[in-house]
Amino acid sequence: MLKSLHKMGVRSEYAYLAGLGSIVLSLIAWLSSRKASSDDKPQADRWGIFIGHWAPTFFAIGVGLRLEEQDD
Repeated sequence: MLKSLHKMGVRSEYAYLAGLGSIVLSLIAWLSSRKASSDDKPQADRWGIFIGHWAPTFFAIGVGLRLEEQDD
């Protein structure tokens, strides 16, 4: 899969940026969900955690793509 992404022109920097973006999106989702319904704190926490789990995946893809870039 990583080899295919590399051949399509996806660079490791894009995956790293997506990881950072997911952290920011996680914080925004958590804050906005928390403000929308102050009685539903567990739901706000779940949204933030759900989106926050994307970051390690994007960072791992970035590392894999970096290795593909070094092989070239």
